[in-house]
Amino acid sequence: MSIYLLKSAFQALLRPAVAFLVKCNLTPNVITIIALVGSILVGALIAYYPNHPAVLLLLPLFLLIRMALNAIDGMMAREYNMCTDLGVYLNELGDMIADTALYLPLALVPGFTPLLMVLIIILSLLTETAGIIATQIGGKRRYDGPFGKSDRAFAFSVIALLLATGVAIAPFLSIIQWIMIGLLLFTLYNRIHHGLKGVL
Repeated sequence: MSIYLLKSAFQALLRPAVAFLVKCNLTPNVITIIALVGSILVGALIAYYPNHPAVLLLLPLFLLIRMALNAIDGMMAREYNMCTDLGVYLNELGDMIADTALYLPLALVPGFTPLLMVLIIILSLLTETAGIIATQIGGKRRYDGPFGKSDRAFAFSVIALLLATGVAIAPFLSIIQWIMIGLLLFTLYNRIHHGLKGVL
C-alpha cells in the first residue's frame, strides 16, 4: 500500500493545468527545475529558523505544490511527447536533491534526532536508487511502498503541521523516526524483491 496508488486520480485533477502550461510553451524540464529550486529555498528557511515552529508550515504547503509540479512535468513529458534524456536525469536527480534539501534541515529542529534524520535521508536515497536500478535489469521503474516519496511527503507534512500548531509530539519524534527507518528498510526490500521478480 502506498499513497502513490492515488496518482491517477491526482493527475486527472491536474490535466487542465498541464494543457494550459503547454500552451504557454513551458517544458517539463522548466517545471522540474522550479520544483527543485523551491525545495532548496524552503529547506534553507527551515535550516535558518529551526527554532521557529511557524516556519514548518511551509513544509506541508510546499510538499503539496511540489507533488503537483512533479505530476505535471511527468504528464507533460508523456502526454505531449516532450520527454528528453536530460529530463530523465533532472527528474530522478532532482527528486533526490529536493528530498535531501527539504528533510535534512529537520535534523536541526528541536525534537528530531540528527543522526536518525541522516539515516532516513540515506535510506530514502537508497530506495529511490533501487527503484531506478530495476530499469537497468530489464524491468520497470519500481515505486513500491510502504514508504515511497509520496508517503514520506505525507508523513513529514503531518509532523511539521503538528509541530507548527503546538501539538506536543516532540518527545515521540525519535520513536517516529525509528518507525520511518523500519518502513524504509521494508520499502527497499520490496523494490529489490519485486524488481528481481519482474525480471525472473
